[in-house]
Amino acid sequence: MNVDDVVQERIAAARARIQAAKRRREELSAARRRGLAARHAAKLRHLAQRQDDEETR
Repeated sequence: MNVDDVVQERIAAARARIQAAKRRREELSAARRRGLAARHAAKLRHLAQRQDDEETR
């Protein structure tokens, strides 16, 4: 094994780490978007329910 092989292995390992980090960030971003959408929908449901309650009074 020469120096070039070691360097190539390190580069490949670094690329794998970068790809894994990118995939993790994408997954977290998708989960965050789903969470925000769910919270927004819940807020709108609560606001609609509150408005209905006020109109029935």
